[in-house]
Amino acid sequence: MNKKKIFITEDDLKKLRRLLSLPKQCMEYQRNQKHLEDLEIELQRANILASDQIPSDVVTMNSKVRFVDLETGSSETYTLVFPEDANIDSGMISILAPIGTSLIGCKVGSEIKWPVPAGIRKLKVEEITYQPEAAGECHL
Repeated sequence: MNKKKIFITEDDLKKLRRLLSLPKQCMEYQRNQKHLEDLEIELQRANILASDQIPSDVVTMNSKVRFVDLETGSSETYTLVFPEDANIDSGMISILAPIGTSLIGCKVGSEIKWPVPAGIRKLKVEEITYQPEAAGECHL
């Protein structure tokens, strides 16, 4: 995961903290424990900003992001969503997926790395094609 500072809106932080507060005995927590722990680490290094102060080149929840794989050169576009809205076939990736956790709060141009079964995957955030805050829309 990244070591650089990231930016998160106050609203996203509140919603993500609710996600992190799942009771440890619930099935959802147990199924996602490692990913929840990774998300918590990411949030600890975040700069928290009001929604109207977040730069338009920062990945926030519900942002549509295009990134390139630095090893293969392939480009992919996903919308970063909460777990209940995730649907990889529709391009909706969960914040609890390793790539989702790595993308939150990154700026356009950021390079991210994270471990996958085959090694380390390296991506570069190329473009944010939609960010709710820049569009003047709040998260639902």
